[in-house]
Amino acid sequence: MNDTNDKLDAVERTAEIVAAYVSNNTVAAADLGNLIRDVHMALSGLGKPVAAPEPLVPAVPIKKSVTNDYIICLEDGKKFKTLKRHLAIHYGLTPQQYREKWGLPADYPMVAPAYAEARSQLAKSIGLGQKRDAAAAPKTGRGRASKATGTGRSRRKAAGE
Repeated sequence: MNDTNDKLDAVERTAEIVAAYVSNNTVAAADLGNLIRDVHMALSGLGKPVAAPEPLVPAVPIKKSVTNDYIICLEDGKKFKTLKRHLAIHYGLTPQQYREKWGLPADYPMVAPAYAEARSQLAKSIGLGQKRDAAAAPKTGRGRASKATGTGRSRRKAAGE
């Protein structure tokens, strides 16, 4: 008899919740059945143990996901030179969230090692990351620049001139 009371109680509560929702929100007649079903299923599931989530299985083994020329995404197994943009666009993950999801260390790379090295060499070759020489520093003199001739707006002449 207790089971019958629980079912009636769930139906009554479902009716109360749906009636309150419909009185404050616009719901199409075609969607009303789905709303009732969803609310009833949610109420029926209360108090029952939640099923344990399935353990995450990477597309490739974590140890094989980093090679010299590319990084393999653990979500889908695709190869990339840089992983950050792919994760953001397709999975809505930041690198930190990706590392946490898969249990990766904080220093797990998001860029292929060879690509990072090539970018580093390019930056060094154009002089990035080096302090400026004192001689190359810009002058900070405050003074007027030499007067340019014939450029700019002409001055208005006085009435008697």
